Amino acid sequence: MDVTPDLVRHLADLSRLDLDEAEVERILPELRSLLAYFESLGELELEGLEELVRPIDSENVLRSDEPATGLEQTEALALAPERENGFFKLPRVVEEGR
Repeated sequence: MDVTPDLVRHLADLSRLDLDEAEVERILPELRSLLAYFESLGELELEGLEELVRPIDSENVLRSDEPATGLEQTEALALAPERENGFFKLPRVVEEGR
């Protein structure tokens, strides 16, 4: 694949990046090198090798999903910087009239 400045600009547009010409020129050799590396992977001799899902064996290390008691309302509210009528008080994030 031929990596051109136009291709870099197109990829930047798709990625919603605003690159100036100096950045495009700096990225060109990096992108060419990266693509050359991936192309070289296609030349590897893989015949007879076993496919791997993961390079190491792993087990599920998540804890069991057991119900537990939570904080009482008074305990939770004790941690709040502001509270009102038994609830957390937060700053308004949506303006009225929208």
